[in-house]
Amino acid sequence: MISPFIQSHTSDNNPPGGHYSHCCTAGGLVFISGQLPITKEGVKLVNASFEEQVKQVLENINECLISANTTRNMLAQIRVYITDVDNWPIFDKIYADWIGGHKPARAVLNVPQLHYGVAIEAEAVALVAS
Repeated sequence: MISPFIQSHTSDNNPPGGHYSHCCTAGGLVFISGQLPITKEGVKLVNASFEEQVKQVLENINECLISANTTRNMLAQIRVYITDVDNWPIFDKIYADWIGGHKPARAVLNVPQLHYGVAIEAEAVALVAS
C-alpha cells in the first residue's frame, strides 16, 4: 500500500535547521513550512534589505513548489509574518509581481520578532499539480 503521506526535501534550499521538512505532500496538498530569508548556501539575510529578504523567501517557496512538482499557480494559501507592518506595501508589491494574476488566500501578520532577527517568514499550502 502506498502511504498517503510523502515527505519532500528540497535540494536547492538550505537543509532544515530543525526536526522538520521544508515541504510535505499529503492528500493531494503540498504543505510548505515557514521559509526564512536564508539562501541555499545557508546565508541568513539578517542585514539585507526588506526587499531582498522578501525575494529570498519567495524563491525558497518556489523551490519547495518545484520539489513537490507543482507551481505558484497551484498555491491555495500563503501566510506571511512580518516584523514591521509598515513594510506591508513593499511586500505586497513584490508578492504581486511574483505571483502574477493568481490570487490565493493570504494572511499577513505583524509579529514582534522572528528567528535569527529576520524581517519576514512565509508558509504556504498548494495543490499537487495533476
